Amino acid sequence: MIAVILYCRQLQTQLSLLREKPGETRCGQTVKVMKRERKRGESKGMTCSKGPAGSGVGGSPAQATRAYMMQVLLLCYFLFLLGADTAPTADEVTYLPGLQKQPSFRHYSGYLSVADGKHLHYWFVESQNVPASDPVVLWLNGGPGCSSLDGLLTEHGPFLIQDDGVTLQYNPYSWNKIANMLYLESPAGVGFSYSDDRNYVTNDTEVSMNNYLALKEFFRLFPEFSKNELFLTGESYGGIYIPTLAERVMEDASLNLQGVAVGNGMSSYEMNDNSLVYFAYYHGLLGSRLWTRLQTFCCRNGTCNFYNNQDQNCSDSVSEVQVIVYSSGLNMYNLYASCPGGLGQRVSVDRGELVIRDLGNSFIHHPWTQLWNQKLRGLASLHLSVRLDPPCTNSTPSSLYLNNPYVRAALHISPKALEWVICSSEVNLNYGRLYMDVRKQYLKLLCCFGQ
Repeated sequence: MIAVILYCRQLQTQLSLLREKPGETRCGQTVKVMKRERKRGESKGMTCSKGPAGSGVGGSPAQATRAYMMQVLLLCYFLFLLGADTAPTADEVTYLPGLQKQPSFRHYSGYLSVADGKHLHYWFVESQNVPASDPVVLWLNGGPGCSSLDGLLTEHGPFLIQDDGVTLQYNPYSWNKIANMLYLESPAGVGFSYSDDRNYVTNDTEVSMNNYLALKEFFRLFPEFSKNELFLTGESYGGIYIPTLAERVMEDASLNLQGVAVGNGMSSYEMNDNSLVYFAYYHGLLGSRLWTRLQTFCCRNGTCNFYNNQDQNCSDSVSEVQVIVYSSGLNMYNLYASCPGGLGQRVSVDRGELVIRDLGNSFIHHPWTQLWNQKLRGLASLHLSVRLDPPCTNSTPSSLYLNNPYVRAALHISPKALEWVICSSEVNLNYGRLYMDVRKQYLKLLCCFGQ
């Protein structure tokens, strides 16, 4: 495409030279141009003979040459339009390390530039079915501050990372069997996404706007998918990301939003906290004495408030629940599953690095939690390196693979991007949680898309 543009510009320059002055034909110059065109296998019948003006055969040689070159420039214009309607070739991944055989489907990795010098990394894998008509599905992992490449490499992407951190295997249950999958690392500071000013303090509102702008930029780069059905999906803190993004997208008629899906999402802090206590009790994690105290101090007239109860005895009892749930050794994301990577301590030091294994989404209004978060920020400020590792998650294979320089080169990762980690402690610890509940957003979606 670049070669076509350069050639067209050359023709345009030559055409400007052929503009006749009064009484001149520039025949000698025309002959030189014709000779150059003949070398390219172009028209051979043009001479310096005169003929009737406007005949297209005779007339001045300059007129004939201009007519010919105008046709070529018109062809260039249509070629440019054709090229503008295709995916960015510079972002296409032509070779992905770790695969025994390269995929039959096309995939792309690059950056979507949004507001204030922020650049969000994306990995787009086309459908293995009918890409031209299959839906486009955006995927966002949660956190806040965790990378969507975890979803790609360990959950439902086409490539699954193996324990050696080197090898990839094809996923027989990949979502791109029937959909075009867009994995977006958001917000800036997460994964390979970065900001020019290195400021990674953000909040729910800014993130939803930047995710919306990223979608707009994606469809600008991939206009051939702009009419496809669009679905927004995510998990965990995606319960906030997705409905707040959908609220913006549904107001943009150029985006063909057809639905949303959130798995195990954080959609209401109050509902999450209250249900967690009941969940722990009815799964046998809480003893009868603690349950009695919870019922006595946190409940009134048959309704319990474990979320923001001001009773000190209730707060103390809920704090005890937190300790039990966290130290139970069970996988808090999937109680009946194993705990890969181990549970570990909530905070530890590993070779001078502060390791935090708490995403900070539970009981955020309790005094004990607020003191804990303040302590975490203080500890983080004393350490040059802070790592956020979600419990029951083994991110070592993904980290080894994505930080391989050959992999980074294959994915067109910017040298400004930081080392890839599954979750960014800087983003998480400084994140502004503005939405305590997204029922309003879901009701708006149901109002517009419901039957």
